[in-house]
Amino acid sequence: MEETLRLTTLDGRTVVARAYQPDGEVRRAVLLSSAMGVPQVFYRPFATWLAQQGIAVLTFDCRGMGESAPASLRGYVASITDWVKQDHPAALAELLRRWPGVPRTYLGHSLGGQIFGWLDGREHFDRMVTVASGSGYWRYNAPQLRFSVHVLWWFIAPVAVTLFGHFPGERLGVLGTIPKQAMWQWRRWCLNPDYIGAEGNELRARYAQVRTPITATLIEDDELISPEGIRRLYRLYPNAPTRFEALRPQSHGLQRVGHFGLFKPQSATALWPLALTWIAD
Repeated sequence: MEETLRLTTLDGRTVVARAYQPDGEVRRAVLLSSAMGVPQVFYRPFATWLAQQGIAVLTFDCRGMGESAPASLRGYVASITDWVKQDHPAALAELLRRWPGVPRTYLGHSLGGQIFGWLDGREHFDRMVTVASGSGYWRYNAPQLRFSVHVLWWFIAPVAVTLFGHFPGERLGVLGTIPKQAMWQWRRWCLNPDYIGAEGNELRARYAQVRTPITATLIEDDELISPEGIRRLYRLYPNAPTRFEALRPQSHGLQRVGHFGLFKPQSATALWPLALTWIAD
């Protein structure tokens, strides 16, 4: 059911991916793009469950992340732009090669959903589903987080990156371990009211060209992004039909979901069938 792959990007880097193959007929193929600092193994239970429902899934770690990271990130060059322009196309090419001729969904968690409009080849997907994907501009963070993100962006991140040559998030207990260039790029976005739109007018024009139907999941107890932050991102998609799905944990018999909870096994009974309808029905 699960196979580990080593994909080669156009610029010669190696990206580790995992393919989840249904036993029988493949109803649909999903490219699952991870949140910032989250390794693909986090999504393994959810991807395995989707495969059991006849949905093929490809997950992957972008360069410098998870299984695609070198032994040391000091001096290692990897930006979010590299992830978008090199690593995602390699994963998409494998998805198309492995499961040709089936409908395809792009499933993005947090950062993975934010970058869809930037991607080459996005026309291969007939729908996009995002989970907890919104503007990361600090004013749109959840209220309880706004003071701590100031400390992160103006003190912790600059000092840590200077000392270690990357952001050692796992060691610090803040986010994940992130390459230097990716962390600086993300910091620049998070301090700009336009967030990813800070990349310029050419990028904005690419987002405006998207017409793929979007289902955007808004998790009401998200500890990282406010509901306004979620909605703000989709102003970049003026020509894409967008439906917001508000998810309140108590309505599904759960005490908490948060930014990461939808993909955790404890949500399997309550939320995964719902997620399947967004992805495939």
